[in-house]
Amino acid sequence: MTSSARITTPFTAESTAAEVVAGIDLTGRRAIVTGGASGIGVETARALAGAGAEVTLAVRNEEAGRRTADDIIGTTGNKQVLVAPLDLADRASVAAFVAAWDGPLHILVNNAGVMASPEMRTPEGWELQFATNHLGHFALATGLHGALAAAGGARVVSVSSRAHLNSPVVFEDIHFRERPYDPWLAYGQSKTANVLFAVEAAKRWPGDGITVNAVMPGAIRSNLQRYLTDEELERMLARMGGDGPSWKTPEQGAATSVLVATSPLLDGVGGRYFEDCQEAEPSVPGIRRGVAAYAVAPEAAERLWQVSVDTLA
Repeated sequence: MTSSARITTPFTAESTAAEVVAGIDLTGRRAIVTGGASGIGVETARALAGAGAEVTLAVRNEEAGRRTADDIIGTTGNKQVLVAPLDLADRASVAAFVAAWDGPLHILVNNAGVMASPEMRTPEGWELQFATNHLGHFALATGLHGALAAAGGARVVSVSSRAHLNSPVVFEDIHFRERPYDPWLAYGQSKTANVLFAVEAAKRWPGDGITVNAVMPGAIRSNLQRYLTDEELERMLARMGGDGPSWKTPEQGAATSVLVATSPLLDGVGGRYFEDCQEAEPSVPGIRRGVAAYAVAPEAAERLWQVSVDTLA
């Protein structure tokens, strides 16, 4: 981190991805957006492409990815919108994606995710939400480290959630082998891991010109909530509390990711957590905003990095 002053911007919770990137020229820059074929991933990719970047949609469903790419090309006129297969819960898929990438990478948006799923495990026995939301993205980002370093001034966006306030990373039982499975605790823990990754990567990678920050996009109706009923969704929104919680549009939900990926206001800034286009304040008990102290704790960040390396070894 270049300074400890909290970053503020002229943008708000209502700002859209197109508004925050207005006036920024990304011609010649290359970006990857995981989960780029649904929800805020689409609008994140569209804003980056609209600013001139070459954008690769890293997706499980290639057909949906191609439809999305055609749509983005049609709305932006930028033909450099590509599609590549990526299943974050599959180590071989992540390795193949990394191996196929050639040349520098300027922007990596770790956007894909699984939310509040029933108990599911990877072939290795890893809890699916942690495996997808954290371990897969960790393997992707570390695998692409050389490409990010080659870009000079690369940025990584780690898409977290307000749900990180539900749980720290429970190192003693990350994969729910001992405790009863709880979909919201599992999701919360994985989203805390997304913040801790940004904290530790910001410590390890500044010498390579790479900055990493975490974001909370806001509540957006998308395929991410496919495991939830309408009643559960409304309860989730009520739990978020704050001053008049409401759903954001996908364009508004993508704004914080795009801001962190592109804004000159964040040059050299790493290891922070942003929501509603501002760096978040520390969370206060009883208010569902801000960032939990355990999500930015340096010791936990260092421990998670080592656990991740060991798990993926």
